[in-house]
Amino acid sequence: MRTLAASGDTWGIPGPAFLRLYLAAAALVVVGTLLYRAWAFAGSRDPGYDRIHPQQAAYLNAGDRLAVYTALGWLRSADAVGVAHDGVLTTTGRLPTGATPLSRAVYHAAGNRTRAGDLIGDQRVADALDELRRDLVRQGLAVDPARRRIARLFQLACWALLAVGGLRLVTGLSTGKPVGYLLVTIVGLGICFALTGRTPRRTRAGATAVASLRDRNRHLAPSMSPAYATYGAAGAAMGIALFGTASLWAMDPAFAGQAQIQRNALAGSGTTGEGASSCGGCSSCGGGCGGCGGCGGCGG
Repeated sequence: MRTLAASGDTWGIPGPAFLRLYLAAAALVVVGTLLYRAWAFAGSRDPGYDRIHPQQAAYLNAGDRLAVYTALGWLRSADAVGVAHDGVLTTTGRLPTGATPLSRAVYHAAGNRTRAGDLIGDQRVADALDELRRDLVRQGLAVDPARRRIARLFQLACWALLAVGGLRLVTGLSTGKPVGYLLVTIVGLGICFALTGRTPRRTRAGATAVASLRDRNRHLAPSMSPAYATYGAAGAAMGIALFGTASLWAMDPAFAGQAQIQRNALAGSGTTGEGASSCGGCSSCGGGCGGCGGCGGCGG
């Protein structure tokens, strides 16, 4: 039987009819989001943890800046760069063998007397970071930019639904319509959006790789007072990559201080606002979304 709109219906749409349409649209967006994220952010089945370079681990752990500081720490540990009294970087030795494109770019920037905080803005450094990122995408450890854009489109659709539902809720309240079920639906949709509202830079395989590397290299944590001279430049770089610039301060506090490098240590879980925590949110959202999909009643 067709439900006819009464003259007092909000927007000329009866509450039950609007709620059914709203729930259908919300379920479509939520299920589509979950399915897409499960596929797009899964990553490689064989991350190859042993083949991950410290600078790659740093990017997966916390992004571009930590990758740059990891390269800088590797160069400093090899006595290739220093810092002048005015805080600009300098080259103090030859570029070590085995340098990556990012290490070479940072070394070149140091030769141009660039400040540590400005390295990320150097064109050669930016190009090297792009190359590093593309390599991680090919390995299935980082998320392809195109997939991140599509994930954001799902987020925009969710925002649009929340906006429509919020406007309907306010209109219904102002006219004295029952809006209880609509409110519950909006809250459930908002929770689902909050849990999937971040677009990670790394895949779940990338997050697993970082966690595995951190577990294998706990001896490099600053709290363990590692002997960086024993572990060499590669060990020092991996310490920075996994535990943040606190490792650089522990390795060479005078250099880190003069270079004005912010001192920080990453959380032991390794989550930095992207990655594992976001993936976990997707899973937990599955139950929550099912809950909001079951709401019924009057929609204002």
